[in-house]
Amino acid sequence: MSGTEGSWQGEVHRIIPVLGDGRARIDRQRVRDLVNTYLVRSLDTTALRFSIPVLLTAPVAMPGPGADGAAGVIIEAIKAAVPAERDLGPIAGTGTEHPRHCLQNVEPVTLIASRSAIGTDLWRPDQDNRIDGDGVRLVVRGALPYPGPPVPDAVGEVTERLGALLEALDHVVRRVPDGPLAAARDLSVDQKALRRALPGMGLVSFIADGTRPARRFTRFRCHHRIAGPKEGVHVPFRCPRELDPVEVELAGSGRVVTGLALRRREAFAVAGSNAEGKSTFLHSVVAGQDDHAAGDGRELLVSVDGIARAEASEQGLVGADVSLFFRSLPPGIGGEPRAAYGWGSGSLVMAHKIQTALLAAVPLLILDEDRAATNLLVPGCLQSGEVTPLSTLLATRREALGETAILFAASSLDILIAQADRILLLCGHEAQALDPGEFRQRLDRHLAEVREHLAAQNGRE
Repeated sequence: MSGTEGSWQGEVHRIIPVLGDGRARIDRQRVRDLVNTYLVRSLDTTALRFSIPVLLTAPVAMPGPGADGAAGVIIEAIKAAVPAERDLGPIAGTGTEHPRHCLQNVEPVTLIASRSAIGTDLWRPDQDNRIDGDGVRLVVRGALPYPGPPVPDAVGEVTERLGALLEALDHVVRRVPDGPLAAARDLSVDQKALRRALPGMGLVSFIADGTRPARRFTRFRCHHRIAGPKEGVHVPFRCPRELDPVEVELAGSGRVVTGLALRRREAFAVAGSNAEGKSTFLHSVVAGQDDHAAGDGRELLVSVDGIARAEASEQGLVGADVSLFFRSLPPGIGGEPRAAYGWGSGSLVMAHKIQTALLAAVPLLILDEDRAATNLLVPGCLQSGEVTPLSTLLATRREALGETAILFAASSLDILIAQADRILLLCGHEAQALDPGEFRQRLDRHLAEVREHLAAQNGRE
């Protein structure tokens, strides 16, 4: 304690023993100095930032599977009460000169569980904010106007404000109805159980009818996995009958829902014109690895863990295997196709990422035309015979992809779309089916017209 004597952090262990009563108190077993327990002056010197681990013993009988869903309901109820409950104001930095520095504490969050590190700076269910047999455990952060040095009067004022905060937290938790808590728990169980069941069903993802994948981004939720639902007009997904909708029974709620199932080993195309929601659809499948709260729009879109994405970028290659696509290496790249060295172009890097995913036998590999090296996906008349694009592999060496399913979005990559086992067409943001055989016939007619047009041009020259 010698390094903090005379500072507000030095007062922490004199303040927290007197905070709260038996119902709302400091969670002393979880106190970690300067990690989740601190009182520090803000960098602009105008506020006293705090973090305290809290245990609320309100009778919330929701421990066990799905408890993270119930914890999410409680956290969002606290956030919603901040504007009206004066004693909750410190969570939002109310009264400080720069309350915007605490906005992340009250930002609404519909993500309740994720293996990724997305949104860890926001207040949401996690290992520090959960429900167990002892009650509701939270780490509560915020700021108070800086009261000056930690003299007795100032210490008393801070102790009183934090004590009132604990009492207000207890009141909010006790007001949350049992119904929404139980429903949130069941929804969490629904998602977790379905995710575990997908491999046994031969599936890698399930997109329920009614899913609303479009997102609204904010300053704090600027990544699609944690972004909330789009406001205004939002066309819900419906699986076209031609794409063989499946029914699944949900383990938590007992409901039976229908939707689109992406199958192991298949090549599935999401096609359509520009700005129809193709990339958004892919993002939502990735986000299906997370669990979401009711109202997120993706709460019944569930994907297996371990999804990989392959995108084009320039980066250094150190022993990269690109032999599935390249018979020989382009100038400037050392080594051989099974172990390439040097600064890789977009297509080389993407080839390496695809092969790495296939070697790892990932269940689902996602490709997006907007972020791809298209010369690695479809052939061109100027392309060297030393390069085998993905569309050719799908047509002639499908076994090279192993058990991995391929999900790709494309607008102009007709030759790649023609190799898909199933095609989802987005038109007016609505899901339609496109029969692969009919598409190949359409493509054949189109290429014939192109040949005739070129022949006519050559004849005029």
